[in-house]
Amino acid sequence: MGGSRGRGRGRGGFRGGRGKPVFDSTRIAQQKEVEANEESESERSSEAEEEPESQDESSGDEEPLPAVRSYAALMQSFATDLGPQAKRRKLDPEAGPESAKTEEEENLEAAAEDADEVEEPEEGPETRTDGLLDDEDDLEDASDPFEAHFADPDDNILSKRLKSLEKNQWATQKVTIPKFGKVVIGIPEIDDKNDRTRPKPMSGLGELRLKQKLAGVMSKQRPEFGDLEKHIAPSVFGYQDLFYCERRPTNSESLRRLACLHAVNHVFKTRDRVIKNNARLAKEENDGDLELRDQGFTRPKVLMILPTRESCVRMVNMITLLCEPDQQENRKRFDDSYVEKGEKFSDDKPQDFRELFGGNDDDMFRLGLKFTRKTIKYFSQFYNSDIIFASPLGLRLALEGKDDKKGDYDFLSSIEVVIVDQADALLMQNWEHVEYIFEHLNLQPKEAHGCDFSRVRSWYLDNNAKYFRQTIALAAFNTPELNTLFFNQSRNWAGKIKINIHYPGAIQELGVKIKQTFSRLESLSFASDPDARFTYFTTAIIPSLTRLTKDSTGTVIFIPSYLDFVRVRNYFSTSPATTSLSFGSISEYTSVRDVARARSHFFSGRHSVLLYTERAHHFRRYQLRGVRKVIMYGLPDNPIFYKEIVGGYLGRSVQEGKLEPGEGSARVIFSKWDILKLERIAGTERVGKMIKEKGDTFDFL
Repeated sequence: MGGSRGRGRGRGGFRGGRGKPVFDSTRIAQQKEVEANEESESERSSEAEEEPESQDESSGDEEPLPAVRSYAALMQSFATDLGPQAKRRKLDPEAGPESAKTEEEENLEAAAEDADEVEEPEEGPETRTDGLLDDEDDLEDASDPFEAHFADPDDNILSKRLKSLEKNQWATQKVTIPKFGKVVIGIPEIDDKNDRTRPKPMSGLGELRLKQKLAGVMSKQRPEFGDLEKHIAPSVFGYQDLFYCERRPTNSESLRRLACLHAVNHVFKTRDRVIKNNARLAKEENDGDLELRDQGFTRPKVLMILPTRESCVRMVNMITLLCEPDQQENRKRFDDSYVEKGEKFSDDKPQDFRELFGGNDDDMFRLGLKFTRKTIKYFSQFYNSDIIFASPLGLRLALEGKDDKKGDYDFLSSIEVVIVDQADALLMQNWEHVEYIFEHLNLQPKEAHGCDFSRVRSWYLDNNAKYFRQTIALAAFNTPELNTLFFNQSRNWAGKIKINIHYPGAIQELGVKIKQTFSRLESLSFASDPDARFTYFTTAIIPSLTRLTKDSTGTVIFIPSYLDFVRVRNYFSTSPATTSLSFGSISEYTSVRDVARARSHFFSGRHSVLLYTERAHHFRRYQLRGVRKVIMYGLPDNPIFYKEIVGGYLGRSVQEGKLEPGEGSARVIFSKWDILKLERIAGTERVGKMIKEKGDTFDFL
């Protein structure tokens, strides 16, 4: 089921997934015997020269099998002792041994999935507020964004905006905020132009309409907001959709606190409203005219889509810090399944890498969280949960069903707040899973699930829930995929806001003097761009490499797309034009052993060219040595990669004396479809000229 789409990988395609793609070619096959006989003193000396670095990176580059958690092992033993043996997966008889998972790997995956399994009956509506007590002093206030957005919106404004949303009519406004960034505001088009103004920054915590308990905790933990929080809090707590494109390890804690505070505040207000109305109905049970609509079809109200179990741990810890519960039910099980202590990366790995892959980097999980008056319960059944945490893969498997289990997505029917953290990291997993999840949000449920329809808000019954849902997406940068998702799925009647910064350009931040040449290719359409790029590469770049073979030594060719990588690799192995070029390759599917060999041969000069993919760099951050020239088949999405590959690799060669200062060079191919990537790397002020000017070559030093 999930295998046909490729398993979303924790640290890339190096484990699990589609298996290692088979690659062979006539020329490579002919060279195999020659290379086998050439395992001589030169190779041993080059590998010896590489040995100190290899030893240093062994812990980071080799992927140890994850240890089976104690709870997962216990659950697996129960399944083994009491249940029937699982059916063995049928394997393609023609597939190679590397395309099939070993029994041990399958057992480990089964154990990891068992760790999130919940055997708990679905509760009825009468238990959904058990043990919760509302704050008596928290009176309903029409100016509270929760009331204005969900409970009692202005019918006149709402009806006009819903009509505009159905026609996809938006009024947009662009604003530049000094020291903050570029803000694009979208409001469903109405006549009142004053509605298009951006929310004013908050001066402090007191302006937030928080539950009393949360306000008290925040006043102790975070009495003063920083500039970032002051600017985005009005949108977050005003229930507007937010796409923030400048998430960094340095501001992640502030963003996480704000997102969790908003999520918990929303859950508490929703539950307290139900409690108050329950009391009113009990008091006035003989009043047949009393109609109180305060619920959705199902209990879950907040969905958090996260890349790894460690990111889930950080969110959960922040929530417990804000709620200060007296008890945490199933916390030990959570710690056993999600928490991985100890630092597993050396200090030379960059900060963003250590934040994403530190701790438990498993990307297959789902977790329900339930609040009562004094308790937080982990691993609650989805229909009994208030907040659902999940990775794209973990949630998709739940939606589709597995083996004899039927798929189900009714628990997403009443989601009112979606938070997607580290959205850029999800692009490196399987983005189709994210799209699939959003397609199944706020659909009409197939079953009642104990719902009291007399209490369901009218806009749920009218199938308008998608227009009330708030989406908060936090990413390190913007991409066409993220833009498309935000454009298509952001249908919030309160409007949406996208925030970018003014980019100075990564080309100015390399720390070493390098000639950087950007060459624009003409591409008529996005669909024809791969073919136009390949044609440009083979006609303009390859001849410059083959003209003087000795000058091609130490050339890294960076290729963002795996499909383009396969195409270029096949060209190098079969084309007569490249017979004089020896090459190696590293992709996200290359084994650790083959990676070590490719790096060694490249460093020793045995291979003059090394093909290298963006996903391989994302998941491993290899420190390549012997680089004299960088050719970028396409720009990376992450501008940090440009600095690491161009500035880092060439700078290291200069430091090691392999390259004279100023001798290194970088050649970059781009088209008008790369405008978002180009802006981050060349800079906001330069990108317009580079896309539109008649000249197609731009040099920078």
